[in-house]
Amino acid sequence: MAAPWWRPDVFARRRPYLEARAAIMAAVRRWFAEAGFVEVDTPALQVSPGQEVHLRAFETVLHGPRPDEAATRYLHTSPEFAMKKLLAAGVPRLYQLAHCFRNGERAGTHHPEFTMLEWYRAGAGYHELVDDCRGLLQAALTAARTVLPDRTALVWGGESADPFAYWPVLTVAEAFDRWAGIDLLATAPDPLAPDVGRLAVAARPLGIAPGPDDRWEDLFFRIFLDRIEPQLGRGAPLVLTDYPLSMAALARPKPGDPRLAERFELYVAGLELANAFGELTDPAAQRARFAADMALKERLHGTAYPVDPDFLAALDHGLPDSAGIALGFDRLVMLATAAPQIEHVLWAPVAAP
Repeated sequence: MAAPWWRPDVFARRRPYLEARAAIMAAVRRWFAEAGFVEVDTPALQVSPGQEVHLRAFETVLHGPRPDEAATRYLHTSPEFAMKKLLAAGVPRLYQLAHCFRNGERAGTHHPEFTMLEWYRAGAGYHELVDDCRGLLQAALTAARTVLPDRTALVWGGESADPFAYWPVLTVAEAFDRWAGIDLLATAPDPLAPDVGRLAVAARPLGIAPGPDDRWEDLFFRIFLDRIEPQLGRGAPLVLTDYPLSMAALARPKPGDPRLAERFELYVAGLELANAFGELTDPAAQRARFAADMALKERLHGTAYPVDPDFLAALDHGLPDSAGIALGFDRLVMLATAAPQIEHVLWAPVAAP
């Protein structure tokens, strides 16, 4: 049986990572304060945990003071809905270091309870968030060096990335062409219903074939994880932008090209670190996306989560043009300290089943 994490000799091996974590968290807060952001703190207990198709949430019952008062609530998978309500309330720049919860996720880079760094800028475009990421990653590595002076780059899986170097920007279509030889957008003539058959034909020379129930997105990720993701962020962080509209989530369509969404992901040393959107503010479009996503979740997983009516009311009231991003703070600490897995940078892990 493995020794408990709290035993002093076991904990001592993790302590430098945790001291660096504290230094990085302080540096992140300084960076946001200097950039004019306010730190907010929203409830983890929500009506809706999030609307992502493949995420599993933790469910509980909220009891009122009377015996007949009880309602299902969920631990949020992201603080997004509550933070967007604050945008609607008039808070122009806000960030949060939020504990988030995702059931069924535990691996070297995943934990069922983790810290998300999420922030929003009203009146900004999603490309402006790249500059924010650059400043934060540089601040994180600088802070880590105060504890671990030999850290000269962000490191993961034998690869490194220098946040002070030039950051390349690549579109998803360019990445598929470069590393898979696939014209991705040609497989998606209908931006909201791309053709899995066309993508299957294009993937055949790679030896990658769809399963009998695979959708276009399933085959997309199979190709992406096998051929593309390991190449991203080597040497320097990489911004992967212009996702197909069918993968827009809560992002708005890109002006001038209805096939694409205002979305980018940040990759560092082959590891996905952040996901950014030009935020969708159209209430009707958001309702339609939620309905489609929960119908798909029900079909694939036999369950669906409720939509938060208060969030929809905030959209109806009016969400300002804005951009938002979620960054895995624990992963950032892993990269800055070269920790081998996520539990090395957590003060205490969730007890295993």
